[in-house]
Amino acid sequence: MTRVWALAVAVAAVCSVFVQPADAAGRGHAGRKLAIASTVVGAGTTAGYFALNDWNWKWDSARHGITQLGAITFTTIGCMALSPMVGTVVLNRPLTYREAHVMMGSCLIPFIGGWLVNQAYEHHVLWAPDEPQAAAVERRHWTKHAHR
Repeated sequence: MTRVWALAVAVAAVCSVFVQPADAAGRGHAGRKLAIASTVVGAGTTAGYFALNDWNWKWDSARHGITQLGAITFTTIGCMALSPMVGTVVLNRPLTYREAHVMMGSCLIPFIGGWLVNQAYEHHVLWAPDEPQAAAVERRHWTKHAHR
């Protein structure tokens, strides 16, 4: 079972290169910079996970008094806290809500988390105060035609 977890973590680290970047339309190379920042932070927290176990594949809770689930939780929360900070420094501007949430989603679910959050914004499941409320405009338009 330990090999399966170790393989899953290794695959997650490799697949973090393919993280879906945030949609930063009109801002030049912001998407690429955020993808690089997210990859670096993900690789760093993955390295932190292995460092908690003294770089051994087999988890031993007696080494530092933390369980494997605790280490996974600790490094995931660290990645979710650190990635928007690094993204802000890399872009030298405040991140939009969408960009920050996509980076945090990529930490939570390494393969598809950022993509899922981006799709939630696209389909108006999530919305942010710094983006126009397109769903409300569509609803008004539909209501207007319904009364004819």
